[in-house]
Amino acid sequence: MTSVPATVPALLDRLAAAGGRPALTWYGDDGERVELSGAVVVNWVAKTVNLLVEEFDAGPGTDVVVDLPVGWRQTVWALAAARCGATLTLVDPTTDAPGHDADVVVTSRPDRWNGTTAEVVAVTLAALARRFDGDLPPGAVDAAAAVMTYGDVIGFDPAPGAAAPLAPLVGEVPQDPAGRELVHGARPVADVLATCVGVWARGGSVVLLSAATTAALDTDAARRDRLVAAERVTGDAQDLPSAR
Repeated sequence: MTSVPATVPALLDRLAAAGGRPALTWYGDDGERVELSGAVVVNWVAKTVNLLVEEFDAGPGTDVVVDLPVGWRQTVWALAAARCGATLTLVDPTTDAPGHDADVVVTSRPDRWNGTTAEVVAVTLAALARRFDGDLPPGAVDAAAAVMTYGDVIGFDPAPGAAAPLAPLVGEVPQDPAGRELVHGARPVADVLATCVGVWARGGSVVLLSAATTAALDTDAARRDRLVAAERVTGDAQDLPSAR
């Protein structure tokens, strides 16, 4: 049995304690593979929290919409918004149209949010991009260029301790320990995020597949077996009790 953290800060502490061990390995649509250790995930979240706080005064009472597809960037931005204590809404770009009232919108399609009063953060999905590839609305923040200018440690904590509970992200988490879990991305973004957070809360690590990679592996058992062996996957999160 393992103790399950109750807050987002406690979850991040657990990831940080994993040090250099892989916490999140991402397989994107075009063969992109990104591996983040627990310490690196925490650093990315801290940088992103600092951006949200310093640029937008994010904290409890701030409405943040994350309009990004399944992926490591979506996971980091969602965790950062939750760490701020903000009210988080996840938009699934494959099914949902913009229309949410928000203070801040984090999106890969900023043009779809024209005409809203929200502050816009534009996130590129390209693997190695250092800037957003496209036109930015007036006043929009280019995440790729901005995030890296912020520190690896949270400067001002807008939601200390229990003010940033884990439950809204993941629901009830099983108590049994997790291993190196395969997480399929061809599901609603909120369900995928809940699965990843649930695995981390149980002390495990995640191999996260994009929706397209999930579909490809579903029709190519040999490729799937090679990936499972190469990543030393010990379980399939689809076979675990749902965290939501």
